[in-house]
Amino acid sequence: MNPDLARLQPYPFEKLRQLFAGVVPASTFSEIKLSIGEPQHPTPPFIQHALTQGIGGLANYPTTAGSDALRQSIAAWVGRRYGVAAPDAATQVLPVNGSREALFAFAQTVIDRTQPQAKVVCPNPFYQIYEGAALLAGAEPIFLNTLPAHDFAMDWASLPEATWRTVQLVYVCTPGNPTGKIMNLDAWKSLFELSDRHNFVIASDECYSEIYCDEAAPPLGGLTAAAQLGRSDYRNLVIFSSLSKRSNVPGMRSGFVAGDASVIKQFTLYRTYHGSAMNPAVQAASIAAWNDEAHVRDNRRQYAEKFHEVTPLIARHLDCQAPDAGFYLWARTPIPDAEFARELLRQKNVVVLPGSFLARESNGINPGENFIRIALVASLEECREAAQRISAFCTSL
Repeated sequence: MNPDLARLQPYPFEKLRQLFAGVVPASTFSEIKLSIGEPQHPTPPFIQHALTQGIGGLANYPTTAGSDALRQSIAAWVGRRYGVAAPDAATQVLPVNGSREALFAFAQTVIDRTQPQAKVVCPNPFYQIYEGAALLAGAEPIFLNTLPAHDFAMDWASLPEATWRTVQLVYVCTPGNPTGKIMNLDAWKSLFELSDRHNFVIASDECYSEIYCDEAAPPLGGLTAAAQLGRSDYRNLVIFSSLSKRSNVPGMRSGFVAGDASVIKQFTLYRTYHGSAMNPAVQAASIAAWNDEAHVRDNRRQYAEKFHEVTPLIARHLDCQAPDAGFYLWARTPIPDAEFARELLRQKNVVVLPGSFLARESNGINPGENFIRIALVASLEECREAAQRISAFCTSL
């Protein structure tokens, strides 16, 4: 067996299962699950229709690069959404089976195992795939703590020059999971300068980019930042996006990568052997989804309603604020986060995720400790009810 498998830590939800072992939730309450970032809004009917209409495509093997029509629809969406020239659909766009699979596979493409002490930088707390991808590519993950004192930003200057010289890949998540923070242009400028100096690749996980409250102010994306800074070739930059949150189709496993053509060429080669071509029916449904924005605006409206209702209730007791984007509240707890989550389940039957499960100890601290992640994915009524229960629970502490 691959010895690096032994270096993988249990997934956060396995830790949660172990934490809750033996807990009997209060029978007076029905369960409200706000732990998993799985969209619960209904899938738009027109996407379901496109999926069934595309079923005839199952008679053919799909290509790794996907259909011309899909790549062109993605390229056109990128141009509209990010205010940039549409990327070349043939060389700068690649459909993927959801951002999770692509984020993992990307490290296997980028990391040069012949170079000693290869490192992968990622935020902390973080999406667990970054760490697993680094370890199974033979690299060492380096965690940059995102802390309230620095507005949850990644502090590039905290890493010494000697470390940067061995970095081959940097994962960023913007909007962030779990903090909801967006990288600003200055942070991008600093990261691009480091990339130019040390020749590492940037993987920008932007799967939450379409969940935001102000229609007039969509989150800044990596491609926009690059274009504004005169990097229209997107050198050493690849963004990862997905329909899962945007269009409420997590089970469809559909997303894309876009950016540096030379990097995507190598990624396509890897994926040709990896066997990760997108189902033709899913391609048809994806084209329909990327070509429509009305359902996405309605999706944002629903999340905005939930934040408007829920945030004030929880903020009375826990230090938190509505995120820049995304659908998580990142709330500080007055007692250890795991104890808070366990007792909240026992007393109020509300499931949240301890923040420490999403982070690793770095520089002597676990930056997720004494935080919980609350995913506002349930209905408005359930989220409101959960907030009221959390409020009552905090009052009893």
